[in-house]
Amino acid sequence: MDIRGLGYVTLLSSDLAQWRHYASQVLGMMVIGNDEDGQLYLKMDERHYRILVQKNADNGFGACGWEVAGKAALEQAVSELQQADVQVTRGTAAEAELRKVQELVHFSDPDGNRHEIFWGPLQDFARFVSPVGVKGFVTNDLGMGHVVLPAPAFERCRDFYEQVMGFGLSDLMKVRFTPDPAEPQKRIHFLHCNNGRHHSLAIFECPMPHGCVHMMVEVNALDEVGRALDRVHANGVKLSATLGQHTNDQMISFYIKTPSGFDLEYGCDGLVVDWDRHTPFESTVVSHWGHDFSVGRQ
Repeated sequence: MDIRGLGYVTLLSSDLAQWRHYASQVLGMMVIGNDEDGQLYLKMDERHYRILVQKNADNGFGACGWEVAGKAALEQAVSELQQADVQVTRGTAAEAELRKVQELVHFSDPDGNRHEIFWGPLQDFARFVSPVGVKGFVTNDLGMGHVVLPAPAFERCRDFYEQVMGFGLSDLMKVRFTPDPAEPQKRIHFLHCNNGRHHSLAIFECPMPHGCVHMMVEVNALDEVGRALDRVHANGVKLSATLGQHTNDQMISFYIKTPSGFDLEYGCDGLVVDWDRHTPFESTVVSHWGHDFSVGRQ
C-alpha cells in the first residue's frame, strides 16, 4: 500500500466555538465555516483544510485521512485490505464532499481506531494567512504532521500497520509514567509512510479515553514555537509538557491539551529521513532536554 502522507485528521467536539478560538488564537490556523454548520475546517497551507472539527456530543479523535496517489492506488489499497479480511466501507458522495476529496474508504485497525484512505483533494489555492501571524506550517510532501494512537492490542496493531498498510518502523521506545520499576513498561513504535517525515503515525501500548495520545503540527521556525508558547499562557491553555527536544525525531516542541481532550504537540525542526540509509533503534530516553510531562498531571 503506497500511502503518501497524513492528508487530514477529523476531530470531535461538543463546543465548536472553543475550538474556533483555540485554533485561530493559540495555534494560529485559519478557521473556515461557522458553528451552525456543525463543522469547522482548519487551514494550515494552500489546501482547503488539514483538520476537520465536527460537532458531536462527545469530545475526542475522529479519524486519520491517509492520502494515496490516485484512483488506481485507492483500489489497490482496498484490495489489500480485503485480502487481509479488513472490513472496508466506501465513503458516500456526501462524505467525499464533506472531506473535499474525490473518493474515500474507511475502516478500523484491530483496536478500533478509524482510518480513511482518499485520493484527489480539492485545492482552493487560497493563500494561508494566519490570524496571529504564523508564517507557515511544515506540510506539503511530508503530510500535515503526525498522530499517536492507542493500541492496547499492540502486536495485532503493529502487524496491521506494517504488513497491511505498509508502514515502516522508524524507531521504538518503552516508557513508564512513574519512577517505580515495578510499573510495566509500555511500548511505543514510530512508523513512517512514503515520505521523509520521521513518523506520520505512532502506536502506544495503552488505552486512551479520547481515542488519541496526541497529534503534532510543525511550524517552520523556533521563533514560531516560542510565540505559540506565549499565546498558550496568554489564553490560559493547559500545558501538558514543557518545551524540549526529542531524541528520535529531533523535534523541538511543547505539548498542550486540546478542546477535544487529547494532547497536541507544537514543534519545529523535525527530522527528515533518507530511509535508504536509516536503521531503526530503541530510545531509552524521550528527550535530550526538557519535555517535563509531570506538568500535565498537576
